[in-house]
Amino acid sequence: MKALKYILPAMVLATAGFTACDDIEAIDPEVVTPAYTYGPQYYQDLRDYKASDHEIAFGWFAEYGPQNSMAVRFMGLPDSLDICSLWGGIPTKPDVVEEMRFVQKVKGTKMLVVAITRIDAETDDKPFKPLYNEGRAEGDQEKINEAIRQYAEYFLDQIFLNDLDGFDADYEPEGNYLSGEPFMVFYRHLAQYLGPNPDITKEERRELIRERYGDEMANREGICDKLLCIDGHNLSSCEPYSNYFFCQSYGGGTGSQSGWPDRKIVHCENVGDNWKGNLQGLYNQASWKPASGRKGGFGAFFIHRNYNVTETNIEPYYHFRRCIQIQNPAIH
Repeated sequence: MKALKYILPAMVLATAGFTACDDIEAIDPEVVTPAYTYGPQYYQDLRDYKASDHEIAFGWFAEYGPQNSMAVRFMGLPDSLDICSLWGGIPTKPDVVEEMRFVQKVKGTKMLVVAITRIDAETDDKPFKPLYNEGRAEGDQEKINEAIRQYAEYFLDQIFLNDLDGFDADYEPEGNYLSGEPFMVFYRHLAQYLGPNPDITKEERRELIRERYGDEMANREGICDKLLCIDGHNLSSCEPYSNYFFCQSYGGGTGSQSGWPDRKIVHCENVGDNWKGNLQGLYNQASWKPASGRKGGFGAFFIHRNYNVTETNIEPYYHFRRCIQIQNPAIH
């Protein structure tokens, strides 16, 4: 935790530097002040902090691309962001991928694939869908379950083949078949490869990865430690297999969640719709402490909207960075 004394003050300077550059460039491209360059020790401290046992800062990030504004670029995100869900999809443009890799590998921010998990909504050209349709038409539960497992593998491939850090399953079935026990078939299959599954050893997991992705992948450092998280409705049967429950506590709600230990709960505010306000709900969630132990952390939907400068958000990510300080005060 001592790494905080290096990370958080420097993070403020980093974001301020980006703001200054954006402002100057908009006026006169020939007098741009170079962004401050941090040394290896800063980034090592940053990675050490994120690897430590602490309450995390989390965000769903979207609208990113090769634009000039740091508001929609990975390098504009707060340095001390622990986990980022890729709500805008997996980047494919080389310059965007390069920025994401720097934030992921050098700054240590974990990047998660995220999807609203509704198998009925998937198009029929997906490899698992014909078997699913056939199983539903015939009432054949084994065919349905096999299709559901293939649906899980569809996401596993996105994670492993793109060198990402895990999966954020958005559980909002809204009448979809993948609800309750069918969803657990899906989630338990993911849990063979991801998350803190109590029913499988790391050696067994590594062999499954080896069988599906080969020796080189199976031998990578940390390959057995990818995250499995859930958001949306509370399905507490997922708890043993989950690193975190990203609770959509929009409006600033806090408190324990049935079936979940507090240390796995990350309450999240809707910054996307409320970015013009004072984001008091975000502060409530950052400062909330359980009666005993600690919470998982706090988070924001459409975190990038807090980049926008407003009457109360006096510099990019002012509110979010203050909440990081409230949750994990820097040591002076």
